[in-house]
Amino acid sequence: MSLEIKGRLVQVLPKESGEGRNGRWEKQQFILETIEQYPKKVCIVLWGDKISMLNGINEGDELNVAVNIESREFNGKWYTDVKAWKIERVAGQDPADGELPGDTGNELPPDDFIAGNIDSGDNPDDDLPF
Repeated sequence: MSLEIKGRLVQVLPKESGEGRNGRWEKQQFILETIEQYPKKVCIVLWGDKISMLNGINEGDELNVAVNIESREFNGKWYTDVKAWKIERVAGQDPADGELPGDTGNELPPDDFIAGNIDSGDNPDDDLPF
């Protein structure tokens, strides 16, 4: 499932790395707080070379983050990842109104892309906190 989340960057967590059966891995997580009547915090992960998408982004910046959501089972427990594949600064912020270092704007979504959108709170009929 692929969605776009708009929010404010509240924290960048330390990089993690290790060795797996497929070789060396590296990931970095960050916390995005949605901008709506009842803000929600979402922990989003970047893997491998995607970590560089955080270069030049600061806490407090408003971002549009395209993510894939996927759950998997391991030893009878389920784990869910929210993986970013594209990050854009909201227009009107420096540098260059939304362009990030290394962002060509030509990045294609993953093959399993399914269009979707998280409600940004613009619907006046929806006043539920969840």
